[in-house]
Amino acid sequence: MKKLTKLFLVALCLFVANPSVQAQSIKKTGQTGLQFLKLDMLARSAGMGGASIMSGQGAAATFKNPAGLAEMESSLDFFGSQTGWIADINYIAVAVAKDLGSFGMVGINFVTADYGDDIIGTRVDPSVDAGYVETGALTVNASAIGLTLARRLTDRFRFGAQIKYASQQLGESLMPKTSGIKENKVGGLAYDFGTIFYPGLKSLRIGMSVRNFSEQFKYEDEAFELPLTFRLGAAMNVFDLMSGPANSSLLVEVNALHPRDYSERLHVGGEFLYADLFAIRAGYKTNYDQESFSMGFGVKYNVGGIGLRVDYSYSDLGVFEGVSRFTIAGSL
Repeated sequence: MKKLTKLFLVALCLFVANPSVQAQSIKKTGQTGLQFLKLDMLARSAGMGGASIMSGQGAAATFKNPAGLAEMESSLDFFGSQTGWIADINYIAVAVAKDLGSFGMVGINFVTADYGDDIIGTRVDPSVDAGYVETGALTVNASAIGLTLARRLTDRFRFGAQIKYASQQLGESLMPKTSGIKENKVGGLAYDFGTIFYPGLKSLRIGMSVRNFSEQFKYEDEAFELPLTFRLGAAMNVFDLMSGPANSSLLVEVNALHPRDYSERLHVGGEFLYADLFAIRAGYKTNYDQESFSMGFGVKYNVGGIGLRVDYSYSDLGVFEGVSRFTIAGSL
């Protein structure tokens, strides 16, 4: 275990120190589809700059690192989240997790996209001045549903896996040669895996996750991949090394990402939790065209035996409007 820890930390340090991580000529853009699978659906995670594969716990972990589900301290955990994305696109995500004792922790999650009702289809028509005619409103949607299982294999090691079905529909179109209707819909299975390891140094934890591993998808002739992403991460409560307020913590996490459709990235984030009641967060992402700084806050409160959590985050998207996320969660 000590050798594994050293190798992991050396790999993470080399990743951060390598200048090629920050600027590579090959960006690998346009190689994946179903891009909504890459988006952060959680306000707490987004407020920390997306650096949360080690700190995400309970039902929320099903969207970040499946192994985090094994960190759940309650018998039942659930959440609902809303993300107001650019171009008036909205994402709704929900998840519930249950501790099944010796069998492990099981979670179910679902995410759906609302693209609005203003998407109008067109088709080429040389007989009109505009060169095209409208064909009416298009039905466009995307969703994914997943089933997660996680276990504490030892007092220091957690493992989790998820199977999910992801789909996207881009509206119907008329095929000129056959006069038939093409639905433009794809769907299939994808898999997530993750680990968390405690090397024994205070609250330090390290681990990895692989998300969106799948076969190729195809609309018509050209096949495409899902946004496969490999992450390494480390997190620790800094107050383990220095004194801080009672019942408070200062969590710092670093994630190194290797996405299929871009060069390597780095996410850094922190969360200050005061009196186990109120949290403020901030984070930063490197090597993105528009995304960079983010911030957020959260409140925890017990009501009738239910531990409620409310989180909000704001992420800067450069030339686009900033993105806000709301999450309401609870545990029993």
